[in-house]
Amino acid sequence: MTEKKRDNLDRRQFIGAIGVVGAAGAIGALAAGCSGGKEGEAVDKKRVQVEEPQFLDQAPDGEVLKAGLIGCGGRGTGAALNFLSSGPNLEIVALGDVFEDRLNGCRERLKKEKNVEIADGQCFVGFDAYKKVIDAGVDVILTATPPHFRPEHFAACIEARKHVFMEKPVAVDPVGARSIIATSRKADAVGLCVVTGTQRHHQRDYVSTYARIASGAIGQIVSANCYWNQSQLWYRNRQEGWSDMEYMIRDWVNWCWLSGDHIVEQHVHNIDVINWFSGAQPEKAVGFGGRHRRKTGDQYDFFSVDFEYDNGMHVHSMCRQIDGCADNVSERIQGTKGWSNCKNTIYNPDGSVQWKYDYGLNAEGKPRNSVAVSPYVQEHIDLVAAIRAGKPINEAERTAISTLAAVMGRISAYTGKKMTWDEMMSSSLRIGPETYALGPVAIEPVAPVPGT
Repeated sequence: MTEKKRDNLDRRQFIGAIGVVGAAGAIGALAAGCSGGKEGEAVDKKRVQVEEPQFLDQAPDGEVLKAGLIGCGGRGTGAALNFLSSGPNLEIVALGDVFEDRLNGCRERLKKEKNVEIADGQCFVGFDAYKKVIDAGVDVILTATPPHFRPEHFAACIEARKHVFMEKPVAVDPVGARSIIATSRKADAVGLCVVTGTQRHHQRDYVSTYARIASGAIGQIVSANCYWNQSQLWYRNRQEGWSDMEYMIRDWVNWCWLSGDHIVEQHVHNIDVINWFSGAQPEKAVGFGGRHRRKTGDQYDFFSVDFEYDNGMHVHSMCRQIDGCADNVSERIQGTKGWSNCKNTIYNPDGSVQWKYDYGLNAEGKPRNSVAVSPYVQEHIDLVAAIRAGKPINEAERTAISTLAAVMGRISAYTGKKMTWDEMMSSSLRIGPETYALGPVAIEPVAPVPGT
């Protein structure tokens, strides 16, 4: 990656991290290339003044924004509730899902928790439900279907000139990730706002830590580690009467064509943090993984990947979903003058604390141990604030890059081969069926075997 490309990526990631510049507040010119020096001069990040990022606790008031939800499972319903909690004059007015029972479950929670009733005529079921939600008189689309469908749904949203909240990951394969990048640029051209589900970019402690590291607190970044190790995730056993398609979608998190495997579906968060803090994406990946105890689907239950960046930096990526093992969801970034957990603490080389995020006091006057506003709500606050301020933000391309990095790691582990970024950007790999119907699917639950 050229220095110019690196600076451009760092600037985009920085803007995405702080949400709405001017509305949610800025941290000054901290990103590489933003310090206002003469053209061609090197930027000394150590001289950049660090200002504590300012966030809105609630989105500003304004005209009613009507949202439609595509994908009414647990995460989609959660996103709808988060949207409604983010500020005044916000409405959920349309729902869409492949399955009526999931739609009804979402409908019931909205009624119970927010006293929101969705009219029968605004509830749509089937694979084409997303089109009907888009056409249901909405301003904003919340999309939280299985990730395989994200590129097609995102393209339709932007074509219809809708602002979008889009859950991560944004694709499951190279073709899908590149589609998201192309659609993201169309959104930029027409001034639409897009926020993705990489909520650490809207998490106050992460953003404060990033601000200091961007200003040189740990010197030059030379290596990093990232982890998402946890117990086995949920799964569904096949029920009598379910077709292949219905079973796979109800068990979607365990099927590679639907979720991208857990290195993409979950571990993308941690990979994205490393890309954000380093201002780049990996150029090469060599990985391995396997399947020991997974109950359904065709995925691995552990991965270990060595990502190499174009400056020679190596990042160790590890993720696992197996019961009874050591859990760890975190990041660590090493610099020439210290290191950080990326979340809330910066350390000197000797391990002493250089800086620690101050969570402040709660309403009872006791110290907090987490940020004052949940990042799941903050990302919607920042989205609504951007729309109402007329200052577009767009996180889609950045998240597509992190998604594609995770896909590169997965493909390397599946095949046993070294994969490169150039291969990802030219690959014709698209996984999943060509058409969607509740019937047979020609995908067998066979895990990949490296070297074959």
